[in-house]
Amino acid sequence: MKEIQKGIYRDGELIFTEAASDQKVYGENFIQENGREFRRWEASRSKIGAAVQNGVELGIKEDDEVLYLGAASGTTVSHVSDIVNQGSVFAVEYSETVARDLVEVAESRENIAPVIADARNPEEYEEVLKPVDVVFQDISQKDQAEILMKNCRKYLRDSGKAMIAIKAQSVSSSRRPEEVFDEIKEKLNDMFEIQQETLLDPYETDHLFLVMSPR
Repeated sequence: MKEIQKGIYRDGELIFTEAASDQKVYGENFIQENGREFRRWEASRSKIGAAVQNGVELGIKEDDEVLYLGAASGTTVSHVSDIVNQGSVFAVEYSETVARDLVEVAESRENIAPVIADARNPEEYEEVLKPVDVVFQDISQKDQAEILMKNCRKYLRDSGKAMIAIKAQSVSSSRRPEEVFDEIKEKLNDMFEIQQETLLDPYETDHLFLVMSPR
């Protein structure tokens, strides 16, 4: 098992995080090595995992505070929780039905704070949230760029970074993905400098992943 980024490990073609809990989240495999336990990070089930497999350097540190927008049932949130084992993850999810699984994941991990709220209205969770080092957005909506910018204006530290998984079909099903990606990058360019970008093929079709820093 070789550490390829802070808190992320590779064994052959597979990637792993060191398990912060012995509870499985989505049926993932566990591996023990030298008295430590690692969880397989399935790239086909995670946009961030796919980005790592495609060469993105996340640069997330073990003591970072992370705001995760579009947490869903907590699959990727749980791996981010492993990485920031001395920090925390504020996991925002709008659907109360989906969030039930997220809350269950958080019960076995001290550093996940589920937030049931609409990410379009970041003021809804200002009482529970503090400035963060990383904002990640995975919300497949037409206004996904605006959602990210609103939250970063309110919560992202000047020294922090923003990440987004852009789903072209959610913005327009009639235009070429490349056109959609260029349009969203132009919007984001007013607020961010793009540090890294990659398509998420073959794990996700017509998705672009960006890592950015505030201007």
